[in-house]
Amino acid sequence: MENIHSLLTVSISEFKQNPSKVVEEAHGQPVAVLNHNRPAFYTVSPEFMAKLAEPYDERQLESLVQTRLKSVSRAVKVNIDDL
Repeated sequence: MENIHSLLTVSISEFKQNPSKVVEEAHGQPVAVLNHNRPAFYTVSPEFMAKLAEPYDERQLESLVQTRLKSVSRAVKVNIDDL
């Protein structure tokens, strides 16, 4: 048996008929799209995807900050008014 990581499911045939309707009726929740009663893929709203991507974006930013902090000794002090 395969785990389904969503409370909502829809058949791939129903999804193909009207994908926008499936996403709209999910009210922001992820939907497992099933092919032969097994998850083929998941679909989520743009808002939900943004929530999923936020921690990843923060990790990427943290990595960039850590890299730049290592080179702070080479930094040049500037006055913003001079720019």
